[in-house]
Amino acid sequence: MSVQDMIKKSILESDMYNQAISMTTIITIAVNMFVALLMGILIYIIYKKFFNGVVYSKNYAVTLVGMTILTCMVTLAISTNIVISLGMVGALSIVRYRTAIKEPMDLLYMFWAITTGITIGASMYILAVIGALFVFFMILCFQRNNNKSTVFIMIVHYTGYEAGDMILKTMGKMKYIFKSKTMRNYDTELTLQVHCKQDNLVFLERIRAINQVNDVTIVQYNGEYNG
Repeated sequence: MSVQDMIKKSILESDMYNQAISMTTIITIAVNMFVALLMGILIYIIYKKFFNGVVYSKNYAVTLVGMTILTCMVTLAISTNIVISLGMVGALSIVRYRTAIKEPMDLLYMFWAITTGITIGASMYILAVIGALFVFFMILCFQRNNNKSTVFIMIVHYTGYEAGDMILKTMGKMKYIFKSKTMRNYDTELTLQVHCKQDNLVFLERIRAINQVNDVTIVQYNGEYNG
């Protein structure tokens, strides 16, 4: 028997032409889809809890749940029928996604949802749970390191020359990086990158109390930085 005959025989003997669905298949589909829903909700909660980006998108978070369920459904379809699997590959290969991912961590959650859907669709529940534990542990470890200090961009407008030295003296032993200094006649704009905890912003009041300081603006910085 040739390879071509073997492929034809396997297709004809598959469930492709069998319209009846056994109770075992229905139970397997229902269980896998339900587990995929639970894991998608878990990814949604973790994403919402540990989001550190600029703007939180609830639509993207909900998409993670739907992506887990749909990937599980696709895996269930292609794991039982070779014809459908080839059709899925051809159909998905022409799809182009144009949505830009602004936060690099969003890619992690997206691939987490996809791989979870694939493993659950293949009924590999233990792998999905163990993988989720490892990813959660990794996110938790790096999140704790990020909570030690927060990066702020501080902009101070002052008049004269002595106020600039007073501002730097007021910073004391705080960790800061000089970013820019713009001088217009007697008016100066000083920009510093400050590392401190969110509950330790008392130094702002001391800077504001300096004579010739007009205003102080502080903005939390969520981008990547060195140091």
